[in-house]
Amino acid sequence: MSKRKSFVLRIDPEVFKQIEKWADDEFRSVNGQLEWMLHKSLKEAKRLPKVRPKKDKE
Repeated sequence: MSKRKSFVLRIDPEVFKQIEKWADDEFRSVNGQLEWMLHKSLKEAKRLPKVRPKKDKE
């Protein structure tokens, strides 16, 4: 299981409300929606680390 980093996020209530609605529309939790949004932004900015394929042990 992958580790997750917890942190406090202060966000404008109206922005949170819009993210909450978007998450509901996509059948995600707010946390899941925020993770998806961040991942998408990092991918578009080409800032995601390159993932190396795992080598099989012989």
